[in-house]
Amino acid sequence: MRLGITGHRGMPASSQELIRTELAKVVQEHNPSQLVGVSCIADGPDAWFAQEILAHGGRIEVVVPAEEYRAGLPEDHHAVYDELVEHSGKVHSTGMKASTSEAHQAGSELLVNLVDELVAVWDGLPARGYGGTADVVAYARQTGVPVRVIWPEGASRD
Repeated sequence: MRLGITGHRGMPASSQELIRTELAKVVQEHNPSQLVGVSCIADGPDAWFAQEILAHGGRIEVVVPAEEYRAGLPEDHHAVYDELVEHSGKVHSTGMKASTSEAHQAGSELLVNLVDELVAVWDGLPARGYGGTADVVAYARQTGVPVRVIWPEGASRD
């Protein structure tokens, strides 16, 4: 089973534990020997999901939306990002250089095209900018990839 992840970044601490718990439940449903998680490993749900996959004994693959993507992530996330890239079995790239909204959407589309199901940590609202979670969910649905939305009661965005 190949599971992809998309989700909101910058959530308050009160939502983080709720979401991490739900992500762990999703991961635990699968046989670790056949589980591959595909993620862009941004801070937040992307990285939490990849960490859960590895802790469960599954494998991860990383999608890099742009050469400058890592530099655009919060500096305090770089060590986590680097560690997850190091543990990935495969790294996929869009070939784009600048870390723009277009590159992020291209990376997400590449991710969706690699998975059997997309897990979306999504509040159900429209994207705040092109390439946001709602756009990724829409693309998955347009291409026939099943989407599992996770938004536990009590979760909120910044």
